[in-house]
Amino acid sequence: MRSLLLYLGLILGLFSSLPVASAQTPARDRHVIVISLDGFAAYALHDPAIPLPNLRALASQGVVAEAMIPINPTVTWPNHTTLVTGVSPERHGLLYNGLPVRADAGSTTAPVRIEPHVDKSELVLAPTVYDLAHAAGLTTAEVDWVAIENAPTITWAFPEFSRPQAPLAREMVQTGAIAEDELQTFAKAPITFRDDVWTRAAEHIITAHKPNLLLFHLLTTDTVQHQYGARTLGAQTALVLADARVGQLVDAVRRAGILETTTFLVVSDHGFKTYKRRIRPNVILKAHGLGDRAWAVVAGGTANIYVTAGDKAQTIGDVKSAFVGIEGVSMVLTPTEFPQYGYPSPDRLPRMGEVVIAAQDGFAFDGATEGEPVSDVAAGSSPGTHGYLNTDPDMHAIFIASGAGVKRGATLGVIRNLDVAPTIATWLGLTMPDVEGRPLMAILP
Repeated sequence: MRSLLLYLGLILGLFSSLPVASAQTPARDRHVIVISLDGFAAYALHDPAIPLPNLRALASQGVVAEAMIPINPTVTWPNHTTLVTGVSPERHGLLYNGLPVRADAGSTTAPVRIEPHVDKSELVLAPTVYDLAHAAGLTTAEVDWVAIENAPTITWAFPEFSRPQAPLAREMVQTGAIAEDELQTFAKAPITFRDDVWTRAAEHIITAHKPNLLLFHLLTTDTVQHQYGARTLGAQTALVLADARVGQLVDAVRRAGILETTTFLVVSDHGFKTYKRRIRPNVILKAHGLGDRAWAVVAGGTANIYVTAGDKAQTIGDVKSAFVGIEGVSMVLTPTEFPQYGYPSPDRLPRMGEVVIAAQDGFAFDGATEGEPVSDVAAGSSPGTHGYLNTDPDMHAIFIASGAGVKRGATLGVIRNLDVAPTIATWLGLTMPDVEGRPLMAILP
């Protein structure tokens, strides 16, 4: 009897150590298309003066949130990573559009620089929903997704800067989806052209491969608002163009014959604001004699300041004193205040700085090391940015779900982007264990 119990215990232990996906029933006949429209603010989706027929059709056939709260910082890569992990930066590790790298002692480069070309395995510290799907035997695809470079759990990829000899690129040439010369000039082409190519890549993946999960990301909406500002004619034009791209993907799903088994999820990573004044924190640090002890990495409406030398506690106090009372600075946060705003502890995530400063409306941070501490933007310009604290409604993102597995007409108020990944997993017949988010049960049948 004792031997039998020991044997049963070993068997149970073996099964409990298997990947979570193996104990589930993956929905191999289901398809989830995640469409991220970079910088598409919630206020724009609800503006009836902006013609968005495809988005509004999906919303009317499914559900739309009043708004979706991003995580801090309200920057592209951190929020896209939360969308696929269901956890905040302290666990997934993303704070910027890349990896912060500290300079070696004696280096003449910036004390902290952001390196975007880093493999997903090094950059992302938490499991993703596409990792889970792949482990369950489902097929995965990405087009211009972020923090995903060389991910082994992606079946088909057309990255931000696709190589002309990449397998999917060759497929597209062979089928006539893209011309050879377009591939050769793609990396240096205007963002509107690249969005067009990325859309064609997604259409090809849908019709040729019918993946269970496709992650698709467009950038014109972000690029145009950075250059021309939010709530401008340029911004509205970019949003309307993005709506047309969404329509192209819906048509591709219809042509592929998988409309009845497809869930469409349209999201964004953050909203947008226009600013008129620039704050240069590295100039301010230098003016206070802190240039050799601290360095600011800017993110639009916030900046992350790293202690690079000297006594850490003393330098944190000196940095805080330097920014209190500076025009345009609304808040100076130190590590004891980070949890209130969802920032990670630098003790637990060394990628994090020791001080966060936040900008007021109409101001944004600039990484320059020379110039006036605070100055106007160039005459006649109206640039836009994001990165402001996620308590600002202008930073809130969009969420639309439609199609298979969505309860039409369900009511959604303001939701968290932490809940997106576990909801995607549910549509695929999977469960994401040990995450901060929860499936949006209100929209599930």
